[in-house]
Amino acid sequence: MPSAVSRRAFLSSIAATVVSLDSRAETPATADGLRILEARKGSLRLLPEPAAPTEIWGFDGTAPGPLIRIPQGSELAARLVNRLEKPLTIHWHGMRGDNAMDGVAPLTQPAVAPGGQFDYRRKAPDAGLFCYRPSVSPLTGELLGRGLKGLLVVDEPQPLPSDADLLAVLDDWRLDAAGRIDGGFGAAEQAAGDGRIGTLVAVDGKPAPSKHVLPPGARVRLRLANLANARIMFIGFEGLQPFVVAVDSQPCDAFEPVRRTIPVAPGARFEILFDLPQSEGSAAKLILRGLGEPDRDLMLFTTRGTKLTARPPIASLPQNPLLPPEIKLAASKKVDLVIEPPPSGSAPATWRINGAATKAYGGPPLFQVKRGTPVTLGFVNRADVAIVMHTHGHAMRLLHDLDDGWEPYWRNGVVVPPGKTKHVAFVADSPGKWALHDDILEHEAAGLATWFEVR
Repeated sequence: MPSAVSRRAFLSSIAATVVSLDSRAETPATADGLRILEARKGSLRLLPEPAAPTEIWGFDGTAPGPLIRIPQGSELAARLVNRLEKPLTIHWHGMRGDNAMDGVAPLTQPAVAPGGQFDYRRKAPDAGLFCYRPSVSPLTGELLGRGLKGLLVVDEPQPLPSDADLLAVLDDWRLDAAGRIDGGFGAAEQAAGDGRIGTLVAVDGKPAPSKHVLPPGARVRLRLANLANARIMFIGFEGLQPFVVAVDSQPCDAFEPVRRTIPVAPGARFEILFDLPQSEGSAAKLILRGLGEPDRDLMLFTTRGTKLTARPPIASLPQNPLLPPEIKLAASKKVDLVIEPPPSGSAPATWRINGAATKAYGGPPLFQVKRGTPVTLGFVNRADVAIVMHTHGHAMRLLHDLDDGWEPYWRNGVVVPPGKTKHVAFVADSPGKWALHDDILEHEAAGLATWFEVR
């Protein structure tokens, strides 16, 4: 397990919300096909009685919000209705292209004022697991921390065969002693440190782990997303052999992760296939690996009933033909971001990029390129905490540290450990103004955010 990621990010407990795909109703659509997503107050029972339910903000008053599920190639059409007292947008996290619908205020649209509404219509060219959430600088951390988040599944025409299709939404809740959401958003120690780490473990409002009973030998497709503000999760698999078939919405050649453990940063999504044991009464589980504390169970599987007929070996999803088979690194536009943390004791706490405090999405672009230009970004982390650098609208290759190759999967975001440098490459194929920021949302709010333009 990598040890360079800050230990403090693993010293609090986790809240995990884990739901089955078929246990959540899809949000209803209007006569013209628009799905209404109403942002409003709601409540969740995150603590047992006699504690009062916790007041949250959620799409349709729930957290996570209603599942949106559409076929690949169709139109995603949704209307955001803001019943809260804060400005909002919906950012479709992980979706490529269509800059006007990316939902980043003030970069791609004005924020939707309280009482207002905004219609999003965009194509869904890629199949995969995505999420939706607000992006309103510098309020995004509070909006998500109070519950405004949900999932979008874009189904491929020919899904991989499986006996169970499960969705796991990992999140954490930071509560006070009375079970209310801790209102300390924007605290300097969070902005300069590991971000906002939650203190409660929950599975749909009940203590983790979630429990699943399936037939012996069942093949499970697990779609897993980390929707926490800041927590980087190392998730291990015990009693089964997992194969990753997609990362950050993009298919990859099926592979078994090293040490059967995957690093899941905020905003990251993984799709995993595995077969449960062949004997009845067997157990398997997903574990949150801890540093300096015991591991924590997230999902428990038990086999019961008639043994299922063994399936063929696990296969890969088809690769996305819309992504380039290669990136010409030698011809790329090369941009380094030297990232420095806020000085100790500074107020407000402000991150710096290339020696200067940024104006986030209200300042000038970090760079501009013509459409079709290959781009190589270097993230130089001079902080003593990890950062998670995320590029909107594009899929990136994570380059090898010691040669000119790249990892055999696509990413939306990349973890840069303390004191380390990571390089990514992508083809800037989508015109518009695109956000580039730390997916640890307290860092983004404190200035670790900029943008680039594709013309």
